[in-house]
Formats: sequence, structure tokens, C-alpha cells
Amino acid sequence: MIPFQFNVDIIDELEKAFPSYKLSTPKFVIIELNNLRMKLKGKNRVAAEIAIKIAKSPNIEIKDINLKNNETVDEALLRVSNVLATNDTELKKRAKKKGIAVVYLRQKKYVTIDGCLK
Repeated sequence: MIPFQFNVDIIDELEKAFPSYKLSTPKFVIIELNNLRMKLKGKNRVAAEIAIKIAKSPNIEIKDINLKNNETVDEALLRVSNVLATNDTELKKRAKKKGIAVVYLRQKKYVTIDGCLK
């Protein structure tokens, strides 16, 4: 939901920073964004709608991955990710502990990576 929150073309930034990587997202993230869109109001709802449009863009591959029983979205992201793009502080910490490289927005302008790309 960064593009709406910080007026940054995050897809363009990711493609410039990591030109040899194909952007992808698991299907469960799309489902979670749809659930948020239904629950939220105002600016947060608009941010979720924009995130859905971006996630479904031709630049991003949607992988057919579902949540396991009683698994949270964050747990599933940690299970399936080699590189994780997030600005969620707690999720970044958990990913780093698992050795997952984390890509995030720095100074509300550009992307940076913490960890090694595999």
C-alpha cells in the first residue's frame, strides 16, 4: 500500500533496483488485500484498492500459494519468501532472523535491501 501512502511508484523502483528479478506475490496476499478493502474505510480502503490493482498488474506474477490451516499471512510470507518486500517493522525483524533478504522503502523515496539476494 506504499504507492498511495508515500506517492512512490514502488514497482518501478523495484524493477530499477533489481532488474534481473521477476516480481511475484502469493495468491493469499491478494485475498488478504481484498479482505482489507472490504473492512477498511477512507484512505486505507483506497490504499488497499490501489495495492490490489498493482498486484494484479502484468509486471507481477501471482503464484498459486494458499495459507495453511491456522497460518497467518505473515507466517506464510516467511514460509514462502526468499526475498520479502515490506515496510512492516516486526515482519522485517522476523524475516532477517530466518535469513530472508528484506527490501523496503527508505526515507519514503527509494528501495533498499537488507540481507543477501540468493
